[in-house]
Amino acid sequence: MIKQKTIKKEFFLEGTGLQTGNPVRIYFYPSVENSGMVFARKDLGSDSEIHLNKLFETGADRRSRIGSGNVYVETVEHILAALWGAGISNIKMELTSSEPPAMDGSAALFLEAIEKAGIEEQAAAGEYIEITEPVWTEEKESFLGIFPGADFKVSYVLDYLSPSVGRQFYSEILTKETFARDIAPARTFCLKKEAEMLVKQGYGKGADFKNTLVMDEKGPIENELRFPNEPVRHKVLDLVGDLYLLGRPLKGRVIAIRSGHKLNLELVAKIKERLCK
Repeated sequence: MIKQKTIKKEFFLEGTGLQTGNPVRIYFYPSVENSGMVFARKDLGSDSEIHLNKLFETGADRRSRIGSGNVYVETVEHILAALWGAGISNIKMELTSSEPPAMDGSAALFLEAIEKAGIEEQAAAGEYIEITEPVWTEEKESFLGIFPGADFKVSYVLDYLSPSVGRQFYSEILTKETFARDIAPARTFCLKKEAEMLVKQGYGKGADFKNTLVMDEKGPIENELRFPNEPVRHKVLDLVGDLYLLGRPLKGRVIAIRSGHKLNLELVAKIKERLCK
């Protein structure tokens, strides 16, 4: 049995949104048992809460977006991955814009701040979502599925048409320790030619060579890899964060082949529909 957890004291982080380029501050507050994880938009005033244990819409456009109508929060995957890594089940997060700060492009600084604030175990029991039957989604050459398993194990195949990324593989049972050491520090990445195209399309307005691994044919520009296979580890990070939109940790074996936010969110929807009671 696991216990629900929250943070011991409030704190805030600030910076620039990775995609929007907007300055933002995000406040983290302790929350009571069974309240779940809640985002709110301070810039929109009252009635701007998005509860992960209630109905909400999702969207995937180079990042994960949740909300309803004009009330939404985007690029939530890195924060949610950090909350998963810390075992947080109840927390409120208020943003002054639509997107949290990019920080260093990973989940490590979010996780570090959460642990610095302290983690408080609560009396109420927590719950896993245990996968009892296969659930999957696929599109063209991409596949994402989850199958019954005693632990939360992720196996991911990344295949990029670039010599600096190429084909990469990561497979491990994810625990608090393995996540903090092997996954949380992995930063977001894109190819140089892809970055140039995305900027023209209005994406990555807050991206730079410090918070994004911009890969040319030889490797990251003006940066160094933290792991030889850092790109695939970041894909795992995104997947962990997206799956935590379910509001509870999973037990199951995840198989991912070239999966991104679109398939991640499709799998979340299917798990909710078929297995969450």
